[in-house]
Amino acid sequence: MLNINYYELSINPFENQKRMRKIQMVDLQTQYQHIKADIDRGIQEVIDSAAFVKGKKVTDFQTHLETYTGAKHVITVGNGTDALQIALMGLGLQRGDEVITPTFTFIATAEVVALLGLTPVVVDVDWNTMNMSADAVRRAITPRTKAIAPVHLFGQCANMEEIMTIAREHHLFVIEDACQAIGAKYTFADGTTKQAGTIGDIGCTSFFPSKNLGCYGDGGAIFTDNDELAARMRAIANHGMVVRYHHDMIGVNSRLDSIQAAVLDAKLPHLDEYIASRQRAAAYYDQAFAGNEHILIPGHELHSTHVYHQYTLRLQGVDRNAVRDGLQATGIPAMIYYPVPLHLQKAYQDPRYKAGDFPVAERLASCVLSLPMHTELDDEQLEYITSNVLALVNK
Repeated sequence: MLNINYYELSINPFENQKRMRKIQMVDLQTQYQHIKADIDRGIQEVIDSAAFVKGKKVTDFQTHLETYTGAKHVITVGNGTDALQIALMGLGLQRGDEVITPTFTFIATAEVVALLGLTPVVVDVDWNTMNMSADAVRRAITPRTKAIAPVHLFGQCANMEEIMTIAREHHLFVIEDACQAIGAKYTFADGTTKQAGTIGDIGCTSFFPSKNLGCYGDGGAIFTDNDELAARMRAIANHGMVVRYHHDMIGVNSRLDSIQAAVLDAKLPHLDEYIASRQRAAAYYDQAFAGNEHILIPGHELHSTHVYHQYTLRLQGVDRNAVRDGLQATGIPAMIYYPVPLHLQKAYQDPRYKAGDFPVAERLASCVLSLPMHTELDDEQLEYITSNVLALVNK
């Protein structure tokens, strides 16, 4: 265990906090102040129109997001998990069909697979990028495999060149979980560049408030260039209904409300600026931590940009939990994304998997630590964060 004596660290854990803005994992209050007039005007327009559901603000935002991403169809829904579920329902998969997804990720991707009676097949990840290993995907394919669901973890695309090649070879669907990576770009060997979520058959994203493009509640979206899939998923999201009160398929009730659409439409023109701010903060972290024997900075997928939904370190030779606790004691929040891989979660215990089967994911779960990352971090805050991290790991 790491015993922390703040007097020996020569850092007063509260002195800087008296004059410095409070450090948060995500600072939505300060971000709001920069665009307050646009946000307030958009919300007021919704209230004045009383079009709270399926109003003009929703269709306007969908159109603007199609332009931004290059997707032919954007279907807005209630949240990112709904987006994933509706995407799988739209593909018409059958009970017992297998969907390959990484074991080191948030639970939602495998959760919707299991909820629909499909079989989640989890695979290990790459140590450097923390994204799904394409080699592991290839090894996991069986005659029952019908889809691959890569997660673009922490803000950068998985190895989509290899994943799409594998999918084509085996005639598999690809559903991208881009809930953490909106705005990231992937460049293929032929020079083609595509946005995260627009590469596979279907892409899904989340507008949870802490996301790079976040609303003030819940929201999500589905991307596809396939007209038939788009029509089916729109119907599924609306109780399976195309013509009012005529239900052609089993569906759900999932929609983005007009107030959230107004918030998102006000933020969307700033998304590239938000990404640049996060990249600037990440570069500061990278430079501060470079060469430290206890810290591995985030690795990069060679063909993807990184939009830094999270800035996640891998710590070695120190007690990760003690470092987290030490940071919190100095007023610096730090989070563990994620402490337990999917194959070791109680809800997903399966005789197919046991501890040790996915060594990279299990190692990451024991050593990752995410630092504050958002659009409003200033140099004073970044210096305070990095100096405290270094003091703790070098103790």
